Amino acid sequence: MAKRDYYEVLGIQKSADEKEIKRAYKRLAMKYHPDRTKGDKTSEEKFKEVNEAYEILSDKEKRAAYDQYGHQAFEQGGFGSAGGFSGGFGDIFGDMFGDIFGSGRGQARQHVVRGENLRYDIEITLEEAVKGVKKDIQIQTLVACDSCHGSGAESGSKVETCPTCHGSGRIRRQQSFFVTEQTCPHCHGSGKKIERSCKKCHGEGRVHKVESLSVTIPAGVDTGNQLRLSGKGAAGENGAPPGDLYVFIHVKPHHIFERDGNNLYCEVPVSFTMAALGGEIEVPTLDGRLKVKIPAETQTGKLLRLRGKGITTSRTGYSGDLICRIIVETPINLSEEQKDLLRKLEESLQEKQKHSPKSSSFLDGVKKFFDNLGK
Repeated sequence: MAKRDYYEVLGIQKSADEKEIKRAYKRLAMKYHPDRTKGDKTSEEKFKEVNEAYEILSDKEKRAAYDQYGHQAFEQGGFGSAGGFSGGFGDIFGDMFGDIFGSGRGQARQHVVRGENLRYDIEITLEEAVKGVKKDIQIQTLVACDSCHGSGAESGSKVETCPTCHGSGRIRRQQSFFVTEQTCPHCHGSGKKIERSCKKCHGEGRVHKVESLSVTIPAGVDTGNQLRLSGKGAAGENGAPPGDLYVFIHVKPHHIFERDGNNLYCEVPVSFTMAALGGEIEVPTLDGRLKVKIPAETQTGKLLRLRGKGITTSRTGYSGDLICRIIVETPINLSEEQKDLLRKLEESLQEKQKHSPKSSSFLDGVKKFFDNLGK
């Protein structure tokens, strides 16, 4: 079944600010929370849907990607998966609902910290950005230790619940209406007491490694776009879920085209003879060469628009245009014979206003300027 629009899920407008998003989320999350709906499957699914929408729209970078690419921004193989929430209801909503649903329930829950998000900057050509491409990359990251399988404990070592925080990894203290929380100083947030730490990872449960990944870059991306690969960031400590990998796109400058959104621009030089008499010339496009008619009496700077010959985005299927800017090229390295022919042509064009209206208008303007200056 197709996913609903995240803004529709939260019942807000696309222009909603952070406060409006948070307010809508809290209202719906409390309405559908399992502790209130007592195992109702429909409410549980709505609760997950609300959480997923909030996870995306409350994050500026994820929201920008969603606004541009929709749900495709977080699908597997493209921008990763929105992922929902891997730690269960309690892990994400502990702070919000811990004091509302059940007394002290949040204190007994283990505090799980996901691994760090990672960033990778990648350069691609304009052709690759236009058509989409698959790239193999290598990243320096942290992965679960293969010796202790992320537990941080040496094989055969006794692992017990931390007696100080009772497995939560956090210590809470309440004074009057004020509640403070900090990482447990004895287990350092793991919630466990390990008899012998793993020698390979020194009890952390993860080790450094260079990982090779394949990144699918969709057609139509541009500089500043980013791809999210869910779960491809650093592994969390003591078996906690990994973070995400964000791939930032940088499109290299092109020797022919300049890009503006979905439109492409290029300069097309033509001889002054063709500009005067008209003709036909081949111009480059993303699909190959294309013949374009040059109207007679074309001036430098004239724009010729080739509709649909720009960039097509994979999400919307919309295609931009290719806009050619005509540059009338003055001939160089002329022979004396060629110069004489040009002089004769110039002599034959005596009626400036008829043959060179812009020059005539410019000269009239200059004359008026100096006449007024002398008054």
